[in-house]
Amino acid sequence: MTNLSKYIREIPDFPKEGIRFKDITPLLQDSDAIKESVAQFLARIGDQKIDKVVAIESRGFLFGMLLAEKLNAGFVPIRKPGKLPADTYSEVYELEYGKDTLEIHTDAIKKGERIILHDDVLATGGTAKTACNLVKKMGGEIVQCNFLIELLFLNGRNKLNSYSVESLLKY
Repeated sequence: MTNLSKYIREIPDFPKEGIRFKDITPLLQDSDAIKESVAQFLARIGDQKIDKVVAIESRGFLFGMLLAEKLNAGFVPIRKPGKLPADTYSEVYELEYGKDTLEIHTDAIKKGERIILHDDVLATGGTAKTACNLVKKMGGEIVQCNFLIELLFLNGRNKLNSYSVESLLKY
């Protein structure tokens, strides 16, 4: 098994001073690291039946699509406001300094569909929790929340405590 942490580059003071950004682009440049990441996600999902992979803009799309293909499931993007062309549900959520909004197409999930929620990083958990709320509003059943990276010191998992949470790398 490949040590995926060697493909994560830390960028100090990005996007602002004091932040130590975990850059996944070196991992994305290596086909073996991509394959290993997908294999590790699939191992954590196991043989559960999944109808849709719901991924959060924009880095969540990278592995979200790959997982959907491997799981023989549909793919649903959750995006920032104004990016989806058809009717949407939206939810506003709190950020450290302000608010943001996520949207999903109103016809993206049918009641009872089994969902994997995917994003690249679990930080404070606000974005993932909001995405889960949108899925639940539509009647979807969240089977698991998957993340490439989890920043443990931000305790984001606490906001997702009613869901199964898996992350490949923890910092």
